[in-house]
Amino acid sequence: MKKIKNKASSHGNTVGSLTQQQKSVIIGCVLGDGYLRKLPNRKEAFLEVNHSIKAKEYVDWKYGILKNICQSAPKVRKIDERRIGYRFFTRGHPEISEIFEKFYSKGKKVIPKGFELNSLSLAVWFMDDGSRTKKNDFYLNSQQFSMEDQRRLLHALRLLKIKARLNKDKKYYRIRILKESIPYFVEKIRPFLIPSMRYKIGEG
Repeated sequence: MKKIKNKASSHGNTVGSLTQQQKSVIIGCVLGDGYLRKLPNRKEAFLEVNHSIKAKEYVDWKYGILKNICQSAPKVRKIDERRIGYRFFTRGHPEISEIFEKFYSKGKKVIPKGFELNSLSLAVWFMDDGSRTKKNDFYLNSQQFSMEDQRRLLHALRLLKIKARLNKDKKYYRIRILKESIPYFVEKIRPFLIPSMRYKIGEG
């Protein structure tokens, strides 16, 4: 993963520097379902983690890793008559602002040039936005990103020795892990998958 400079800081409510584990989880969230936000009245960016209540164990796992930079524990929220969400926010942090500057352009998620993945970020991305079909095809649902950004993601996967290509899903493209790379892909992410997410690799 591209190294992000560590800076100890006491700005606002921040609590020291982020650990590498925290940065990896945050970047995995950005690739998946998480959002970094930088509000006009706040100096630093923060992370919003928001999933269905069905993913409570997963949200609690993320919160456990990021707890020291959060103001409060995850809370249940009613989205509409049929959907219940479960979410938390981190506090603003200068190193989250650094990640925000790299991964957002004009309010839209992008993949920075020279982006590199590590196994933990990949596992979080897969737990957020990955899927496995009955035919044992593995996908990373990257449709939110432009074609150029998806090619950068393919390159980052190749640096991890994982072969993948873009696969058309209706009118959009997503990333499909090539059959020959699936065993190695699973080997890379398995140590980080929480029990309730192991079904995504056909286990548990």
